[in-house]
Amino acid sequence: MFDPNYKFTCIDRFLKYVKYDTQSNEDSTTFPSDPKQIELSKALVEELKQIGLKDAEMDEFKYVMATLPSNTTKTVPTIGFISHVDTSPAVSGKDVNPVIHKNYRGGDIVLTKDPTKIIDAAGNPELKDMIGFDIITTDGTTLLGADDKAGVAEIMDAMNYLITHPEVKHGTIRVCFTPDEEVGRGTEKFDIKKYGAKYAYTIDGSTRGEVETETFSADAVVIKFNGKNVHPGYAKDKMINAVKIAARFLEMLPKDSLSPETTEKREGYVHPTQINGNETQTVIKFIIRDFDANKLKEYENFLKDLCQKTVAQFPGSALDFEVVEQYRNMKYVLDQNPMVEANALEALKRLGIKPIQSAIRGGTDGSRLSIMGLPTPNLFAGGHNFHGFLEYVAIQDMEAAVKMIVTLTNVWEEKA
Repeated sequence: MFDPNYKFTCIDRFLKYVKYDTQSNEDSTTFPSDPKQIELSKALVEELKQIGLKDAEMDEFKYVMATLPSNTTKTVPTIGFISHVDTSPAVSGKDVNPVIHKNYRGGDIVLTKDPTKIIDAAGNPELKDMIGFDIITTDGTTLLGADDKAGVAEIMDAMNYLITHPEVKHGTIRVCFTPDEEVGRGTEKFDIKKYGAKYAYTIDGSTRGEVETETFSADAVVIKFNGKNVHPGYAKDKMINAVKIAARFLEMLPKDSLSPETTEKREGYVHPTQINGNETQTVIKFIIRDFDANKLKEYENFLKDLCQKTVAQFPGSALDFEVVEQYRNMKYVLDQNPMVEANALEALKRLGIKPIQSAIRGGTDGSRLSIMGLPTPNLFAGGHNFHGFLEYVAIQDMEAAVKMIVTLTNVWEEKA
């Protein structure tokens, strides 16, 4: 049973962490993609040491790792808990000013510094289950950073609880805080052997009760249309404008299918995310997503065929088409390790939390870690409306996540 008198630390930690600007940079070639992430990671190493995880360190690639030793005589698999320190490049994470709306009574939440930004109750059905909760939002000028600083704070608090409550029996626990998850590079330098866990969980989900064991499979596509630039004053019958080639190609994409704005549930999509260039060369970046990895090849062939048809309309133009594998559906691995999900569900049952088992229309660090050999489903951290000004998280949901992590470690020990 969780100590009813325990004073949670996750909220104070979270409010401190969001003050660090840790946006990752999708155009960077360095790792981490932006060095400002490192400042929070350094602080986390010191906090881990302060609560008693003496081996806490940040390695050469800026992964923060630490160990909570086993306190049981049983042989228990080493379990890992992982969250990421970076925030989305989509909205500024600089000068975050969190606002706590105490004892939420229902209805819309108007953000304090920009009343045009409203978390509307109709569009956020989860709010109906948060009556009486204390909800943390932004002031409307930045994102909040609950994705995934809420998860970081919850893991820290859970480790603090286990250290101060040795009566809770558990095996060896490994903690890791990663950079660059938001730009799909969070596991790029991850050393599974060094980490040493047999199974792990990312604390990076949304609604209370989420246990996610299935993600999209994902590839990226980079398309380069190559034209021929000539001085515009003398370009008649000579210029081949790569910008116009790219525009023609984009216009040929399906209007009512195969896009994020026209698909839902288990439907996949092709999605242009960036375009940049000039008359000589214009580059379009795509992301390709589907739960069935085999369909990615179909989508990529579809795009390539469309590119070739487009280039054929501009004699003398050329095309470069590159596919970059990103991650694969974790379900392929987790189905072979059913105890990882089962133990999470048991932890929720003991806490009286109704499980939400859903497939993620996206990916997590766990997607790639699972394929790399570390089965890693995703559990709730409590945040909502990630990557935008309307992001929010309830204090009570963060505390529930702490309880879940603590209880889950005990479930693994009992079932060993």
